[in-house]
Amino acid sequence: MRKFFIKKDKASRRIVTLLISISALCLTSLSGLAAQSYTVKKGDNLTKIAKMYNLSSWRDIADNNELKNPNLIYPGQELTIPISDFRGDADTVELVILGTSDMHGNIWGYSYEDQKDTDNNGMARVSTYVNKVREETPNVVLIDNGDTIQWTILTDDLYNKRLIDHPHPVIKALNYMQYDSMILGNHEFNFGLDLIHKIVKEADFPILGANIKYKQSDESFVPPYTIVEKAGLSIGIIGVVTPNVPRWDGEKVDELYFENMAESVSKFAKELKEGKQVDLIVVAAHAGITPEFDDEGMTDSASSIPIASPYIDVMLIGHTHVSYSSNIGETIIGQPRNLARDVVRFDLSIDVSSDYSKVISKEVNIIDMEDYEPDDKLRETTRAEHEATLSFIIGTGDAVDGLDSGAGVFGTATQDFQPVNEIKSIPEGKLRDTAVVDLINKGQLEISNADVSAASLFQDTSDIGKGDITYGDVFNIYKFDNVLYTVDITGKELKNYMEWSASSYNIWKSGDINISFNEDRPGYLYDIFEGVDYKIDISKPVGSMIVDVMFKGEPLQDDQKLILAVNNYRYNSTLKSEGIVAGNKTWESPASIRDYIVEYINERGEISPEVNNNWKITGVDLDSPYRDEIIKMVNDGVLEVPYYGSLNVDELRAQGVI
Repeated sequence: MRKFFIKKDKASRRIVTLLISISALCLTSLSGLAAQSYTVKKGDNLTKIAKMYNLSSWRDIADNNELKNPNLIYPGQELTIPISDFRGDADTVELVILGTSDMHGNIWGYSYEDQKDTDNNGMARVSTYVNKVREETPNVVLIDNGDTIQWTILTDDLYNKRLIDHPHPVIKALNYMQYDSMILGNHEFNFGLDLIHKIVKEADFPILGANIKYKQSDESFVPPYTIVEKAGLSIGIIGVVTPNVPRWDGEKVDELYFENMAESVSKFAKELKEGKQVDLIVVAAHAGITPEFDDEGMTDSASSIPIASPYIDVMLIGHTHVSYSSNIGETIIGQPRNLARDVVRFDLSIDVSSDYSKVISKEVNIIDMEDYEPDDKLRETTRAEHEATLSFIIGTGDAVDGLDSGAGVFGTATQDFQPVNEIKSIPEGKLRDTAVVDLINKGQLEISNADVSAASLFQDTSDIGKGDITYGDVFNIYKFDNVLYTVDITGKELKNYMEWSASSYNIWKSGDINISFNEDRPGYLYDIFEGVDYKIDISKPVGSMIVDVMFKGEPLQDDQKLILAVNNYRYNSTLKSEGIVAGNKTWESPASIRDYIVEYINERGEISPEVNNNWKITGVDLDSPYRDEIIKMVNDGVLEVPYYGSLNVDELRAQGVI
């Protein structure tokens, strides 16, 4: 609600504005400006507050409050803010809301596994863009939508696993960029609640989660919302996260429960609009627009949120790493790609010509960071942490921030582990048995003494190249900081698990010249098994693809007892949550799987690609006189890569392509 405009008639409004302005002079200093009260929040400084109220200098606030030392302000302190613009002649306020999501610890725009700069992503590029927007307009709100402190060697191996007495570098970067709020994403919980408590204390902005509660007390884990003031407008920001967090992080979040996102937002949106009388409501939801697991109830779908509440003006979403913009009713929606590749920009024009503000136009655009250079000042802010990470990888130099350097070169590969792709961008590691996943599975079997092991080729490009091996190479083939579990299973349960994995393939049909993948199944959901021999017949329907499963030379029986080695993520998110396995974990590794791979290679010194070809794809006939011609057209860029749908000879002939 506007504080000053109390008449709809513009002439009357100007008279009232003048009277209020004259009255306000009696309440302020000799600066001659009207005033508004402001309560200092954690992380505030006079420069930040001055920008918030469109003041030309922080000195206006210092003079107005007779501050002898402008650097000594404290949370809870009441300041009188001189307001120089009552907008008596202006009918609209232009507001820009910028949103990031799934930046995954990519501060510099740097690939630590490759030890080189990227060219189109990173928080440093986002910072450059944000600075540009702030120069163009004073009314900017900056929100991060979570999955922010996890993913890189810098975050996971240095500053997440080890709770050292040092500010988290990602939070340092967000503080530098003057974020107004951040939402907890699901990956913020990967390293336990102590790390979240730590970053909450370090942040100069509120970290939100409206649908996260303590089971025992029913109290909020973090604040549900915050209110940001811009140009006299009150903007309520509500943050929620997908309720599927317990699927992935299990016992790490045992003391919490995660409410239905739409119900939580609806409750707090009503409180903000009717109780706090905010002008605008922004929702930041760390969830995709469509359901992830709950197709019927849609409890994990961001699209359910604006349907449940009429008050939402803007919604920032994320989690699925795809660019998206649309609207549901009056709510405009935007989502950026991951790794700080994009920024979502919402532009709003707000009518302030009456006592109640009204949004008269709003627009959403996805801004690609490719054209922006990294902000050198942000990089300098986190240079010590960046150099500590490089030291950790290459194993040289002194300890930085109290962290020991890494192992440096701890092994040698005699050859590349991954074969060259026949078809551009279609990984051979998902078409046939290859040495990368065999290396992971062999290591898992060795440390667990299990009968069967399951592992993913997390990235299509994962490889160990010929030559020296450092921690970056291991990170490249095992991206996540998982630990290893063992669980007792039956032969039938293992086959059901294998069928679940095989549904990542599309069913082959006559005339297809390649094997392709299910678009609804991200690549990290495809597991490869060691300890059994098996075939995947992709000419059969989903659920019937796994055939000829052999264990120690004999057909695997449904009632046969086995010990399975599997990472904690797959155990929680699939085997238990989808009821594939009845048993519970019997053992948990004290170190991460990535650490064990390092140990495995280090013990051997020199490793060579080893493949036992214990599985293969059947039910396909890829022989065609046109196949080489079609593949050449794909590799030359004439035809699109047939990743999510096979190229078919009969269809291409009918289209006149061949």
